[in-house]
Amino acid sequence: MKYGLLKYDENKRFFNVGDNIQSLAAKQFLPKVDTFLNREKLGEYKGEKTKLIMNGWFTHNIHNWVPSEDIDPLFVSFHMNNTAAPFMLSEKGIAYLKKHEPIGCRDQFTANTLIEKGIDAYFTGCLTLTLDSYKVPDSQRGDDIYIVDPLYSYPRPEKIFYNAKATVRNVLNGTAFKLNKKNKHLKNFISPELLETAHFVNQEPPSNTYTTEQKFEMAEDLLKKYAKAKLVITSRIHCALPCLALGTPVIFVNGFESFVDSCRFDGILELFNRIDIDSKTGSFTNNFNLEGKIDKNTKIKNLEKHHDLANALKDRVKKFLS
Repeated sequence: MKYGLLKYDENKRFFNVGDNIQSLAAKQFLPKVDTFLNREKLGEYKGEKTKLIMNGWFTHNIHNWVPSEDIDPLFVSFHMNNTAAPFMLSEKGIAYLKKHEPIGCRDQFTANTLIEKGIDAYFTGCLTLTLDSYKVPDSQRGDDIYIVDPLYSYPRPEKIFYNAKATVRNVLNGTAFKLNKKNKHLKNFISPELLETAHFVNQEPPSNTYTTEQKFEMAEDLLKKYAKAKLVITSRIHCALPCLALGTPVIFVNGFESFVDSCRFDGILELFNRIDIDSKTGSFTNNFNLEGKIDKNTKIKNLEKHHDLANALKDRVKKFLS
């Protein structure tokens, strides 16, 4: 028996380090990694039977679903995005998932979608909740505060001015004139001093720049930084969820509007201290009794609601691999 680990296709402009963080969550349970399997090409794999933890976002390549019979899958922390679900839940797709049920789902939306199709499915939360293997003693925690891709769904230069065609399109549709929207909204609840002194992190670097090994090194480096942080403020679930595992105080900034985004969060948002923003007006609410603005002296405690999910995930994965 071989052991596989998911790797990921890049889009034309960027790749998401959060995908690699999800794979690190799976890797920590594996006795070894014999092969990397591309999430978008699982149907093409041919070779020795390979165990694979199928956690994460599925899928961009709907035409290459279902995975090969040479893959022995464990479905935990599985998210089927609403854009892909109609194609993945063909007669063939339903039969495949029923063969490997119960299907552990990262979010309640995915679980409900599968249950409606007669598939045995349940909510597991995300495997990144088990990343306490990267946790450090409190004595190693410093004063660094990280702001990680806040409100990344808002307009930003690297996506608006990617090339001449994109620039013209975004000027004509008005998107280019909303570039200050993110900063304007962040100033409503983060102090000017903290916006000046915090470490800003981008978990979506340029494509065609890094090897697979470098991407995993980047993901590990981020986990090590978050593990020692005083506070993390983010709109990335694959920063916020690991922070829960690491015991790092984290505030999730939720300014998402589209269902493509929000369906990923069903059952997950309840785990966080949160800022919820009206993306049109910038008005916000919070669930942790914020007084004034978040600054370098802000102290919060995580809700600690994730432990049962994390323990159940550890037990399920260990059973699969034993």
